[in-house]
This record gives sequence, C-alpha cells and structure tokens, in this order.
Amino acid sequence: MLKSKLRKKILKAREKFNIKNIHIDFNQIIKIIKKEKISKKIVGGYYPVNFEVDDLELLKKFEKKNFNISLPVIKKNSQMDFYAWSFSDPLKINKYGIPEPETKNIVYPDVLLIPLVAFDKNLNRLGYGGGYYDRLIEKLSKKKNIIKIGLALSVQKIDKVPINTNDQKLDYIVTNKYIIK
Repeated sequence: MLKSKLRKKILKAREKFNIKNIHIDFNQIIKIIKKEKISKKIVGGYYPVNFEVDDLELLKKFEKKNFNISLPVIKKNSQMDFYAWSFSDPLKINKYGIPEPETKNIVYPDVLLIPLVAFDKNLNRLGYGGGYYDRLIEKLSKKKNIIKIGLALSVQKIDKVPINTNDQKLDYIVTNKYIIK
C-alpha cells in the first residue's frame, strides 16, 4: 500500500479514539532516559494536533523535574528546528495551524518525543509525509547522540511501514499499552 493511502487509512481510524482519555506513562519515559544515561536534560516535544497523542502533560512533568523543554518551529526551507519553551511562554500559530514558540533560542534536544501516524515492530515510523522529522533527526544526529521516542496509540501499529533511504528509525516507541525498543 502506498504511503499516502496508508496514511489516510490510519488517520481516519485514529480519529475514532477518545485521545483525551489516553495517556503515556511518564515513568516509562524517565526509565528510558535513565537507561540511556542522558546527561543533559533538553526534551523536544510537540504541540499535538490532528488527534496525535498528547505530550503536553509529559512536558509539564519534565519541566517540573528541571528538564529544559522545547517545541519545533517549521522553517520556510522545509526544515525544522527546536526552540526553548516553557509553559509560561507565549505561542504563535504557524501556517499549518500548529502553535510554535515565539522565542528564538534554538536548542538541540537530547530526547525527542515524536508524533507519528503509524509504526511497525522494527521502529519504523510513518509521519505526515513532509520529512521534517527525518531531516531533523539526520541533522541532530551529526551534532550529538539523541534518543528518539515515538508516541502512539497501540492501534497505530501496522505490519510493515514502507520505508525509503531518507526515513529515520526511532529508538523507542511508547504507546498507551506497551513499549517497543
């Protein structure tokens, strides 16, 4: 099945779930961070849209535990960077209708929480098709060791995500029911 058809099918199925009542276990993510021996504490999250798993509660908990949190800003050149952000900071709406930080303090996260449309047991991720996270992961991986954690509903798992040479694997996928590593 082509990526675009698969994407449409999964997004339609995801809409049927009451995403507000589904939570990812913060302690499981902390265990991953401890296991990976992350010394710096910069977490890159995302502002959930389109029935994505809501990571805002996770980011609040990270901030309370003295992690620096950040959100992505989409650039004009189809690139994406992360900028320092706090829940007390304002957000602006980008051209896609997604809230982004107004501040311009670029950061390089040690841990990336990544939304996804679908995933498979081999830690492959199907996104929305823009390649923003794939390009970002490739760029950040040249600068530092980063932990890439996909957040999903267990129902988003498929047998095999169609991949190409630009697609970047995740290190973990944390769902509302289990973890793949």
